[in-house]
Amino acid sequence: MDIKRIGTIPSGKGSAEYFTGTVRVEMLFDAPDPARVVGASVTFEPGARTAWHTHPLGQTLIVTSGCGRAQRWGGPIEEIHPGDVIWFAPGEKHWHGASPTTAMTHTAIQEMLDNKTVDWLEHVTDAQYLV
Repeated sequence: MDIKRIGTIPSGKGSAEYFTGTVRVEMLFDAPDPARVVGASVTFEPGARTAWHTHPLGQTLIVTSGCGRAQRWGGPIEEIHPGDVIWFAPGEKHWHGASPTTAMTHTAIQEMLDNKTVDWLEHVTDAQYLV
Protein backbone atom coordinates (compact mmCIF):
# COMPACT_ATOMS: atom_id res chain seq x y z
CA MET A 1 0.00 0.00 0.00
CA ASP A 2 1.31 3.44 -0.93
CA ILE A 3 0.12 6.17 1.47
CA LYS A 4 0.79 9.85 0.80
CA ARG A 5 -0.11 12.35 3.48
CA ILE A 6 -1.61 15.60 2.18
CA GLY A 7 0.65 18.46 3.08
CA THR A 8 3.87 16.44 2.90
CA ILE A 9 4.52 17.23 -0.77
CA PRO A 10 5.71 20.84 -1.11
CA SER A 11 3.26 23.16 -2.83
CA GLY A 12 4.45 25.41 -5.61
CA LYS A 13 3.56 28.79 -6.99
CA GLY A 14 1.51 28.68 -10.18
CA SER A 15 3.56 29.81 -13.17
CA ALA A 16 2.79 33.25 -14.63
CA GLU A 17 2.88 31.49 -18.01
CA TYR A 18 -0.37 29.67 -17.12
CA PHE A 19 -1.98 31.76 -14.36
CA THR A 20 -2.88 35.38 -13.64
CA GLY A 21 -2.46 36.45 -10.02
CA THR A 22 -1.30 34.45 -7.02
CA VAL A 23 -1.94 30.71 -7.29
CA ARG A 24 -0.62 27.83 -5.17
CA VAL A 25 -0.60 24.26 -6.52
CA GLU A 26 -0.24 21.24 -4.24
CA MET A 27 0.07 17.91 -6.03
CA LEU A 28 -2.13 15.32 -4.30
CA PHE A 29 -1.57 12.21 -6.39
CA ASP A 30 -0.08 10.95 -9.60
CA ALA A 31 -1.17 7.37 -10.19
CA PRO A 32 1.50 4.93 -11.38
CA ASP A 33 1.27 3.18 -14.76
CA PRO A 34 -0.94 1.83 -16.14
CA ALA A 35 -3.27 4.26 -14.35
CA ARG A 36 -3.15 7.82 -15.66
CA VAL A 37 -5.09 9.97 -13.20
CA VAL A 38 -3.49 13.05 -11.61
CA GLY A 39 -4.91 15.25 -8.85
CA ALA A 40 -3.96 18.58 -7.31
CA SER A 41 -5.35 21.06 -4.82
CA VAL A 42 -5.19 24.55 -6.32
CA THR A 43 -5.73 27.76 -4.34
CA PHE A 44 -6.43 31.02 -6.15
CA GLU A 45 -6.17 34.35 -4.31
CA PRO A 46 -8.87 36.94 -5.15
CA GLY A 47 -8.74 37.83 -8.85
CA ALA A 48 -6.40 34.93 -9.72
CA ARG A 49 -7.28 32.54 -12.54
CA THR A 50 -5.98 30.06 -15.06
CA ALA A 51 -5.29 30.91 -18.68
CA TRP A 52 -7.68 29.43 -21.21
CA HIS A 53 -6.85 25.73 -21.59
CA THR A 54 -8.14 22.29 -22.60
CA HIS A 55 -7.60 18.76 -21.30
CA PRO A 56 -7.20 15.83 -23.70
CA LEU A 57 -9.35 13.53 -21.52
CA GLY A 58 -11.41 16.16 -19.67
CA GLN A 59 -11.21 17.52 -16.13
CA THR A 60 -13.23 17.34 -12.93
CA LEU A 61 -13.06 20.17 -10.39
CA ILE A 62 -14.36 19.84 -6.83
CA VAL A 63 -14.61 23.22 -5.09
CA THR A 64 -13.51 22.86 -1.47
CA SER A 65 -13.55 26.45 -0.18
CA GLY A 66 -14.24 30.05 -1.13
CA CYS A 67 -16.03 31.45 -4.14
CA GLY A 68 -14.83 31.17 -7.71
CA ARG A 69 -15.65 31.54 -11.34
CA ALA A 70 -15.48 29.22 -14.32
CA GLN A 71 -16.26 29.72 -17.99
CA ARG A 72 -16.50 27.52 -21.05
CA TRP A 73 -15.55 29.10 -24.37
CA GLY A 74 -18.61 30.92 -25.74
CA GLY A 75 -20.59 30.47 -22.50
CA PRO A 76 -21.35 32.72 -19.53
CA ILE A 77 -19.12 33.05 -16.48
CA GLU A 78 -20.56 30.87 -13.72
CA GLU A 79 -20.04 31.25 -9.96
CA ILE A 80 -18.72 28.14 -8.25
CA HIS A 81 -18.96 27.33 -4.53
CA PRO A 82 -17.82 24.66 -2.03
CA GLY A 83 -19.36 21.30 -2.88
CA ASP A 84 -19.78 22.12 -6.57
CA VAL A 85 -18.43 19.47 -8.96
CA ILE A 86 -17.64 20.78 -12.43
CA TRP A 87 -16.88 18.63 -15.48
CA PHE A 88 -15.10 19.94 -18.56
CA ALA A 89 -15.29 17.61 -21.55
CA PRO A 90 -12.19 16.49 -23.46
CA GLY A 91 -10.90 19.35 -25.61
CA GLU A 92 -13.34 21.88 -24.12
CA LYS A 93 -11.71 25.33 -23.91
CA HIS A 94 -12.25 26.85 -20.45
CA TRP A 95 -10.77 28.72 -17.50
CA HIS A 96 -11.40 28.81 -13.74
CA GLY A 97 -10.26 30.78 -10.71
CA ALA A 98 -11.25 32.89 -7.71
CA SER A 99 -13.87 35.61 -7.65
CA PRO A 100 -12.58 39.21 -7.73
CA THR A 101 -13.00 39.50 -3.93
CA THR A 102 -12.74 35.96 -2.50
CA ALA A 103 -10.10 33.24 -2.66
CA MET A 104 -11.11 29.79 -3.91
CA THR A 105 -9.61 26.30 -3.58
CA HIS A 106 -10.53 23.30 -5.70
CA THR A 107 -9.31 19.79 -6.26
CA ALA A 108 -8.52 19.26 -9.95
CA ILE A 109 -8.57 15.72 -11.35
CA GLN A 110 -7.55 14.84 -14.89
CA GLU A 111 -6.04 11.95 -16.83
CA MET A 112 -2.86 11.87 -18.86
CA LEU A 113 -2.87 11.06 -22.56
CA ASP A 114 0.58 10.67 -24.14
CA ASN A 115 2.12 12.11 -20.92
CA LYS A 116 0.00 15.27 -21.17
CA THR A 117 -2.88 16.45 -18.98
CA VAL A 118 -3.37 20.00 -20.29
CA ASP A 119 -2.90 22.21 -23.33
CA TRP A 120 -2.38 25.83 -22.26
CA LEU A 121 -3.72 28.65 -24.44
CA GLU A 122 -3.92 32.45 -24.15
CA HIS A 123 -4.43 34.32 -20.88
CA VAL A 124 -7.93 35.38 -19.80
CA THR A 125 -7.98 39.16 -20.12
CA ASP A 126 -9.26 41.46 -17.38
CA ALA A 127 -12.12 42.41 -19.73
CA GLN A 128 -13.14 38.75 -20.11
CA TYR A 129 -12.77 38.04 -16.37
CA LEU A 130 -14.65 41.12 -15.11
CA VAL A 131 -17.75 40.73 -17.33
